[in-house]
Amino acid sequence: MNIRSEQPADVATIRALTRAAFANAPHSSQTEAAIVDALRDAGALTLSLVAEDAGKILGHVAFSPVTVGGDAGWYGLGPVSVWPDSQGRGIGQSLIHHGLDELRRIEGKGCVLIGDPAYYCRFGFVADPAVTYAGLPTQYVQRLTFGDAVPSGEIVYHAGFGAS
Repeated sequence: MNIRSEQPADVATIRALTRAAFANAPHSSQTEAAIVDALRDAGALTLSLVAEDAGKILGHVAFSPVTVGGDAGWYGLGPVSVWPDSQGRGIGQSLIHHGLDELRRIEGKGCVLIGDPAYYCRFGFVADPAVTYAGLPTQYVQRLTFGDAVPSGEIVYHAGFGAS
């Protein structure tokens, strides 16, 4: 499996993959593909990575800039998508690890996300009541710091997250 940055020819596949990955997810608003497209159109995808094997794209992950309590230099993880018939094989995990390594390389302060703590703790993410998002329960709002900076305040995602 190879992980690489998305290319223009990948856009339609990423859209279909993202729709398929979230089609039956109970927590999904079914807007994930539109969010990725909106972030791309706005030039707000800091990282848009695909995992491929034998020329077939198996998964995708997006990272985009966010602020936490008005502080820049943070990135939001998501969405992360893997074809339903390829889930459970470590593809999403590899994409996330690769993306986090890239964010460290560009000297980001850290990464935040909204997600399942049981899954994301394996990457070092922790729930922190000092980091909030739109009234969600704090256990689903998680952060990972890359240095000494510790975020505090409300996460503000790019306007592309409002896409439908």
